Amino acid sequence: MPALNFQKQFADKVEKGEKRQTIRKRPFQIGDKLYLYTGQRTKQCRKLGESVVKESYSIVIPNEDEIYFDDCILIGIEKEQLARDDGFECVADMIDWFKKTHGLPFVGYLIIW
Repeated sequence: MPALNFQKQFADKVEKGEKRQTIRKRPFQIGDKLYLYTGQRTKQCRKLGESVVKESYSIVIPNEDEIYFDDCILIGIEKEQLARDDGFECVADMIDWFKKTHGLPFVGYLIIW
């Protein structure tokens, strides 16, 4: 039963149900129960909710221009929709966040609940 921690910038969207996915380095299985938090390991820790994994896909961001979703390259509007669904204003913001936070290339999993 994994606990997922979300940065403050994403917490309200997760709590309101506006963000129902996350991109992580580790895989999750369909049916896994998720416990959603912000501020874990701090006095400001707050539970945002609970949910169950409905879908899981591989995702690769090899560079600033490409995103692969289950081995298929995303184009234009598909990349923008992925970024918005993940809580970003646009794909450029998402790529920049991953580049700064994890470095590129990024290899992980898109988890949908």
